Amino acid sequence: MEPLYQQTHKQVHEVQSHMGRLETADKQSLHLVENEIQASIDQIFSRLERLEILSSKEPPNKRQNAKLRVDQLKYDVQHLQTALRNFQHRRYAREQQERQREELLSRTFTTNDSDTTIPMDESLQFNSSLQKVHHGMDDLIGGGHSILEGLRAQRLTLKGTQKKILDIANMLGLSNTVMRLIEKRAFQDKYFMIGGMLLTCVVMFLVVQYLT
Repeated sequence: MEPLYQQTHKQVHEVQSHMGRLETADKQSLHLVENEIQASIDQIFSRLERLEILSSKEPPNKRQNAKLRVDQLKYDVQHLQTALRNFQHRRYAREQQERQREELLSRTFTTNDSDTTIPMDESLQFNSSLQKVHHGMDDLIGGGHSILEGLRAQRLTLKGTQKKILDIANMLGLSNTVMRLIEKRAFQDKYFMIGGMLLTCVVMFLVVQYLT
């Protein structure tokens, strides 16, 4: 495992040194440099797969250290791969901007060029759509306002009905109290009348008894 690890480690350092050539290479040789670096990175990944297999076969006391060394190499080469892709993306964007600028500078416009006309129809259609949306929102707001007014009116009606019910309940409560008092007074008057009749009978009996 050790010779393969040393070769892979050396190749990683070589790729790191070649990365600096990307910034200094001219346009003609830039693609060649990128292809060389990518080929080296692919070869390193292939060797890392072989190293992972070999590290798993190491003795138990060396296996953990071997795995850590392989993981470190894998991290370094992944970092190199990311750096290469970022450089390529920047190059693609820069080249596209240059092509667009060259096309714009080399193009000649005429008065009837369709690319220079203002899309009035799309603007008018967009404005009409916005007005329809505003009208729809106004209708929704008006409908909501009408619903709120109806709810307020129903609330006032319910309050008036509730007040009338309470007044009727109070009147019924007062009438019941008066009826109970009348019934109680009639009951008391009945006993007073019976008592008075009995007392009158007793007095008349005593008068007749003593006077005759």
